[in-house]
Amino acid sequence: MQFKEETVARQRVYEGIIVNVRRDQVRLMDGRVTGREVVEHRGGVAVFALDEQNRVALVRQYRYPMEEETVELPAGKLEPGEDPRDSALRELAEETGLVPGTLEELGVSYSSPGILSERIYLYFAKDLTQGQARPDDGEFVETLWVPYRQLLDMAAKGEIKDGKTLAALLKVSLRPDMPKD
Repeated sequence: MQFKEETVARQRVYEGIIVNVRRDQVRLMDGRVTGREVVEHRGGVAVFALDEQNRVALVRQYRYPMEEETVELPAGKLEPGEDPRDSALRELAEETGLVPGTLEELGVSYSSPGILSERIYLYFAKDLTQGQARPDDGEFVETLWVPYRQLLDMAAKGEIKDGKTLAALLKVSLRPDMPKD
């Protein structure tokens, strides 16, 4: 059985700087019509950068929607038409000053697929060279270097709440080249 809903009508109800909102009417698999609300977002990237000492580069920043400080992977929005790999390299350099010798795709994470169209492209970076960070205007971040094992412990204790960071950590922890002790 294929799970699919057919769009019957679409109405834009809000256009913003970062997101748009639309209200759709869809036909369900049983023929009934119902409503769906979708927050459209152009997507983003997150980079799990690991140095030779098995430390992970994280950024500490204030997240206004959550009204708290978070610790998460370097990340950011895709620019219109931007390739996710190019975005990952740009965001990592802007937020931390890091330039990777190796950048591997980890896959895609959906932030909240019931309402949000955002796709976050996850990357694994290594063979790092330190340069000068250049955060965006109005962006205040601090780079933290956290040992990989400590990051796993922080996640287990609930100290890491950011979904993209947890998704990337899970994917990286399943790699055969990661320490298991």
